[in-house]
Amino acid sequence: MKFIDEAKIYVAAGDGGNGVASFRREKYEPEGGPDGGDGGRGGSVRACADRNVNTLIEYRYSRKFVAPRGGNGASAGCYGRGGQDIVLRVPVGTVVTDLNTKRVIADLARDGQSVLLARGGKGGLGNIHFKSSTNRAPRQHTPGEPGEERDLRLELRVLADVGLLGLPNAGKSTLIRAISAARPKVADYPFTTMHPNLGVVRVDENRSFVVADIPGLIEGAAEGAGLGIRFLKHLARTRVLLHLVDLAPFDPEADPVREARAIVGELEKYSPELAAKPRWLVLNKLDLIAEDERQGRVDEFLDAYGVSGETPCFRISAINGDGCRPLVFALREALDTLDEQAPATPEDDSMDEFFPGGAEPD
Repeated sequence: MKFIDEAKIYVAAGDGGNGVASFRREKYEPEGGPDGGDGGRGGSVRACADRNVNTLIEYRYSRKFVAPRGGNGASAGCYGRGGQDIVLRVPVGTVVTDLNTKRVIADLARDGQSVLLARGGKGGLGNIHFKSSTNRAPRQHTPGEPGEERDLRLELRVLADVGLLGLPNAGKSTLIRAISAARPKVADYPFTTMHPNLGVVRVDENRSFVVADIPGLIEGAAEGAGLGIRFLKHLARTRVLLHLVDLAPFDPEADPVREARAIVGELEKYSPELAAKPRWLVLNKLDLIAEDERQGRVDEFLDAYGVSGETPCFRISAINGDGCRPLVFALREALDTLDEQAPATPEDDSMDEFFPGGAEPD
């Protein structure tokens, strides 16, 4: 299935049905009182996060969603039928933004979380509501209210604990294959990863975490070069970044130190908040370096790059799994520590954006 992570849609709720003016007319009551019923409420449009949906492709080709209007009232005090709601199923991690106001309406980060996008109009009142001791034959009735309408942008940001950064062909896809059951494409040429891949890393029976692999960054990405900058938003929810560096590049003229610094520079240009996340250094492809030269190559890189003592650094060979197991356990321990340090936050209720107190009015 094609991976689509952005879409623009138009949603419109249904108008409320009209109230009616009618009077009771029966065989033995030829001049009965008013009995005009109310119109029904128009259908609303909602979005609901569904873990079984992985892409926004459905909304790339079908962009207009209009809920049915409410039915008109009828005589004998009959109310009009309410319009049926429309529920848009979106992937978990979808951010909904109003295109006109630029306001984020909801961040659907939990499976089953829902938000009201456009509220259906209230039904009009029938003349039964206007009778009084001085107005026994009211002919007043009101039309239904119009439903809300909005132009929205849907933006998917994948949910992952760990994000992989690096140049094309740095071995990110190979690493995610080595530590999880994910099977992204791997080849001996750059840009084999064309969209984000997720892998679940299982440490033991009860502990696991999710890793996200995005297309590789290149120098100048912040100005639009390459593919990776488009997908950096998918790392916004991650808690730890792994910066993979190829210590045995195919091109003898390549400089791993300069390229590693270039990746950090592009990250800082794109988002200082993302650049401030914990970032670990992972030196990859050590299997391509002669065993008696590995330590020297690693020390040379670390001295030139200037790694601080607080930055975790791991040496691995993703193709054969060497060094991957210690990396996985260190990541799980770090994530457990971050979980303990995270302050407790109340459950987010996106319905409060529309109805203070979380209750939808009648």
